[in-house]
Amino acid sequence: QVQLVESGGGLVQAGGSLRLSCAASGRIFSINAMGWYRQAPGKQRELVATITGGHNPDYADSVKGRFTISRDNANHAVYLHMNSLKPEDTAVYYCNVDHLLYYKDSKLDHKYDDWGQGTQVTVSS
Repeated sequence: QVQLVESGGGLVQAGGSLRLSCAASGRIFSINAMGWYRQAPGKQRELVATITGGHNPDYADSVKGRFTISRDNANHAVYLHMNSLKPEDTAVYYCNVDHLLYYKDSKLDHKYDDWGQGTQVTVSS
């Protein structure tokens, strides 16, 4: 069974920093792109940042220059370093994997568009 487990959310004052982590557990063979999304109350889920298997990042305009996404392929993990946080960054942050290969009954199987359980980030003014 494959699972995405997030950690690192919390309450921080405006201007502060947080680091989110997400690790894929299970018998993982490879992971394609990984990313972070967020959903604020009453709003749709939106892309925050993505990173390819080759470590090429992409960011939403609203977080460029403040957030940094990185990944550890050996440990099947992705991170989001958030600096200069603003109250409008308050949201539940979700880890996403667009496609991964994993061992199921000694054979490789695919899993698409997998999500973590979400971690709350609250930025106070």
